[in-house]
Amino acid sequence: MRRREFISLLGGTATAWPLGARAQPAVKPVIGYIGFGALENSVLYLAAFRRGPGETGLIEGQNVAIEYRWLEGRYERMPEVTAELTRNAVAVIATPGTPPSAVRAAMVVTATIPIVFGVGDDPVKWGIVAGLGKPNSNATGINFFVSEVVAKRLELLRELVPGAARIAVLLNSADPARSESTLKDVQAAANTLALQVQVLNASTGHQIEAAFATIARERPDALFVGPDGFFNTRRVQLAMLAARHAIPTTFAVREYADAGGLMSYGTSLADMHRQVGIYTGRILRGAKPADLPVMQPVKFELVINMQTAHMLGLHVPDSLLAAADEVIE
Repeated sequence: MRRREFISLLGGTATAWPLGARAQPAVKPVIGYIGFGALENSVLYLAAFRRGPGETGLIEGQNVAIEYRWLEGRYERMPEVTAELTRNAVAVIATPGTPPSAVRAAMVVTATIPIVFGVGDDPVKWGIVAGLGKPNSNATGINFFVSEVVAKRLELLRELVPGAARIAVLLNSADPARSESTLKDVQAAANTLALQVQVLNASTGHQIEAAFATIARERPDALFVGPDGFFNTRRVQLAMLAARHAIPTTFAVREYADAGGLMSYGTSLADMHRQVGIYTGRILRGAKPADLPVMQPVKFELVINMQTAHMLGLHVPDSLLAAADEVIE
């Protein structure tokens, strides 16, 4: 075919195409989602997160895409994962439930891509934001109050087990900064309640088993499981081991009690994920993270699993039952 004939054919064909066929498809913005655990342990939280952008009119698969990455409790992978998402040119990074140290690590990797966090410690203290009302950085999100309620959790445990004198505290050695902060708060509250503290560390499933072997051997009166994303992904294992070794245990969020744990006190992680999703959607809609104040919860949940209490032979005081937001029968 001669060149002139080819151009004529191309031009004729082009004029016959409808306008919509020639238009470039709209490019969907991409959210980079970094989960603290593994997918199989995060279905509840993932569903809650997806509702957030939906409340701003952004639906996954329709007008927004999400790239998922899972830390599986290995917080040291945060820089690597953040760098990968940065190379993939995501529009915003959502990282609900990771510790402040991991958020800081992500901010070192990128100072331009907005980051929406959900952290259980004061983000100002950790240098993530300049202030709760005015973050003044590329990061904002939710401070869902985990470390701040440590003392209250210990008081509730003491009320449930009034004869307790020695408390084991399980901490994640893979997150030394948070572990140190939690232990400091636990020790201060224990001193007030005249309790002795025994520290146990674990950062893998096998180490959790080893920690309970120590509990079986040394028989503390109760167990305080530190707030931690990795522990949350192992909540069924922790609840089952606590029941097997007949040790009264307090946890940070209600999902442990749903899995058979004795008692939990704290804010709603599911709602935190939804709020992170809402902020993510607002940023994609044009809001600047520096102008979005860090949100804080106003509601705390006390959940008691009465089946587990009966199995442990514990009498739950009427005062605790009256204060509980939910009693699992």
